[in-house]
Amino acid sequence: MATTKVRLVQAFRNQLGPLLIRHEASFSTTSIVLKNAEANLPTHTGQKWDESDFRLTRFENTTKYVNTRFAIDLIAQVPPKEEKSRIVSCDGGGGPLGHPKVYINLDKPGNHTCGYCGLRFLKPEDHHH
Repeated sequence: MATTKVRLVQAFRNQLGPLLIRHEASFSTTSIVLKNAEANLPTHTGQKWDESDFRLTRFENTTKYVNTRFAIDLIAQVPPKEEKSRIVSCDGGGGPLGHPKVYINLDKPGNHTCGYCGLRFLKPEDHHH
């Protein structure tokens, strides 16, 4: 019984032989050289890979989209809000896009930053007691 199964497999292999030929291409990650200079732009976290890193293959035929307007740079352009009271609250603008309300003590001179959104608050020098 086993020999008849072997003979059947051999017969099918002989008839379907040309259809079963596999064309395999070897793949090596060591020869990857980045051709697209835009693919290795650093992200907002400073993520930048070596030119021979295999993770760059995803950007071989396409561009890597990197937002050059980092949030930390945009929030730094907002001037500090001057407040006359000793304690201010920040909720990030409120509503569903805000953050939990935090209270910031402005007793010490200088800028005081909200830990959630990065907004800065300042108490003018003439209002310190």
